[in-house]
Amino acid sequence: MSPPLPPPGQQVPSNEPLDWAARFAQLRQTARDPRLRDYYGAGMVSPQTPISDVPFVAMDFETTGLNPQRHAIVSIGIVPFTLQRIALPRSRHWLVQPQLPLSRQSVTFHRITDSDLTQAPDVSDILSELLQALAGRVVVVHHRAIERGFLDAALKVRLGKGIEFPVVDTMAIEADRHRTSSLSVWRRLLGRRPVSIRLADSRERYHLPYYPPHHALMDALASAELLQAQIAHRYDPDMPIGHLWF
Repeated sequence: MSPPLPPPGQQVPSNEPLDWAARFAQLRQTARDPRLRDYYGAGMVSPQTPISDVPFVAMDFETTGLNPQRHAIVSIGIVPFTLQRIALPRSRHWLVQPQLPLSRQSVTFHRITDSDLTQAPDVSDILSELLQALAGRVVVVHHRAIERGFLDAALKVRLGKGIEFPVVDTMAIEADRHRTSSLSVWRRLLGRRPVSIRLADSRERYHLPYYPPHHALMDALASAELLQAQIAHRYDPDMPIGHLWF
């Protein structure tokens, strides 16, 4: 059995996959909020589970900025899926009330205005639905610092306790191929620009259709399709999920 996650500040040896199943069992024992307790109690697949057998949920946030300590979530999109099928009828999209004002720059990106949020609930009001949709599933994102950092910060403010969950990061998969490969090193030595690992550009390399960016539900769907394509082109579907998640 793989070891559980180490205390903060300690690193797991590179040959040992993170054991999120064991970590969830630990977190359930210390969770005070019943919603978090139920979320962790739903469990998590073992790190040895083949990717083809893993239930996933793609998640994307639109926010007022990029710093979880200074900015806030304004919309959430989730799309449940597996490598074989995307469950669009079970997808969800919420506008949520940020605790901090919208900035002109953020409105330019996601086009969500103050008037759109007049009747929007607080994150705490939709937390039960969100956690139920995530329960038992590995979260897929494109740039894990956003979704992981912002949800953790939002719950610390509201519950006094953050959240931990495994993620597969489609951006990290692209970075591994296009930013750390020997070919990428040669590109830099020749003075060429690095290959873009933005969501739309990454999808284009796999001949996936273009979706307008900066809408949480569309970006979640885009990330789900991207992971399916990445696995089909680059990995054995029998590879253990522990080799991909963070």
